[in-house]
Amino acid sequence: MNIKYQKNGSDLTVFVYGELDECSSSKAKNLIDRVLNDNYTSSNVIFDLSGVSFMDSTGIGLLIGRYKKLKQQNVASYISGASVATEKVIELAGLYSIMPKI
Repeated sequence: MNIKYQKNGSDLTVFVYGELDECSSSKAKNLIDRVLNDNYTSSNVIFDLSGVSFMDSTGIGLLIGRYKKLKQQNVASYISGASVATEKVIELAGLYSIMPKI
């Protein structure tokens, strides 16, 4: 699991690499929260999942948790780059209804 980020004006893109499952979600949560805390002035956060090779319901929970945290700060969150397999999990969970795909 690896997390990188890029700030572009008021937009923050968080790049997620590896697997988002029960084994890696705790580490991913800590890393993503650190990035979000360090870039608290962002208006939009885009989670780029193009580097995610596998995601299960634990990964969905991780993203919903970040969505709730960002919503409390009036920050919009989006998802981009999900693979076909990852996108199926996201669609089944209904995650695109709260974190639109861009």
